[in-house]
Amino acid sequence: MTDITVSLSGELIELGHRLVQRVYYEDTDFSGLVYHARYLHFLERGRTDYLRCLGCEQSALLTADEEGLVFVVHRMEIDFKTPARMDDVLTITTITEKAGGAKMVLNQEIRRGETLLVAAKVIIAVINAKGRPRRLPETVAEKFLK
Repeated sequence: MTDITVSLSGELIELGHRLVQRVYYEDTDFSGLVYHARYLHFLERGRTDYLRCLGCEQSALLTADEEGLVFVVHRMEIDFKTPARMDDVLTITTITEKAGGAKMVLNQEIRRGETLLVAAKVIIAVINAKGRPRRLPETVAEKFLK
């Protein structure tokens, strides 16, 4: 069962993570192209599975210490380069640019083969369970910078 989970969650790469996803009918609009908001879903899956592969599941982080640890998107810059279509196989890559203090900066790409479809810079705020900023624990930051 572990092998299935690892392949479903993608794989760790140098300073980041890679996840492969297929485009389904539900991801497209009336034109047959992927609806722009669906790219946010693909990017979120990439970030979530990156955490999972690092051994940092979000539900466990919330209760890992008395303060709790939560990641929230603070800012996102997205460039839509070219559209994806139904049945395309996409690779979502997430690379850590910064992990420390009360934020992380992740660079994400969605590609179809070698073709860049979407590029995004995501700034993640680190907060506690009460919604207040907190420092990213050194042990967690190190995982993102390996």
